[in-house]
Amino acid sequence: MPKSRTPQEPSDPERADVVARLSAAGRANSAVTVMFHSAVAARQGLNATESKTLDLLIRKGPLTAKDLAAETGLAPASVTGLVDRLEAKGFVRRVKHPTDKRRVLVEFRAEKMAGLTEVFADWGREVEEFCEEFTTAELETVIRFLDGVADRQRRAAARLAE
Repeated sequence: MPKSRTPQEPSDPERADVVARLSAAGRANSAVTVMFHSAVAARQGLNATESKTLDLLIRKGPLTAKDLAAETGLAPASVTGLVDRLEAKGFVRRVKHPTDKRRVLVEFRAEKMAGLTEVFADWGREVEEFCEEFTTAELETVIRFLDGVADRQRRAAARLAE
């Protein structure tokens, strides 16, 4: 739960500078993230959307196409095509829903992850080392910020898909 904060003066030049630098750092991080994931995806014959959808399935487990649409902000027809492509490439399979036989789940085929494990492990080690430069409280603030930005970006993506 966010802590109660004293509102900042919008005209505070120091705050304006920090917010501008934060925005620039966020844009730079976004760009390098897209480039990294595009390179990883290309190694597997995937595009960035396919790769990030697989990441979503790995993190959340099997999802319905409706769940994938909600999580990604993609239109349902786009999700159907996306799942078709991932299935054709062998990365996912459609399975019967355990409690509702009218629904289908999309699940990641874990055996396809073998080639990516070392790529992410190497990068993960570097991030872990970098985290050592921050206190636990600082990391909690970063988490709160990133979660808040992700939530707002997810809503913005959903609005674009309307």
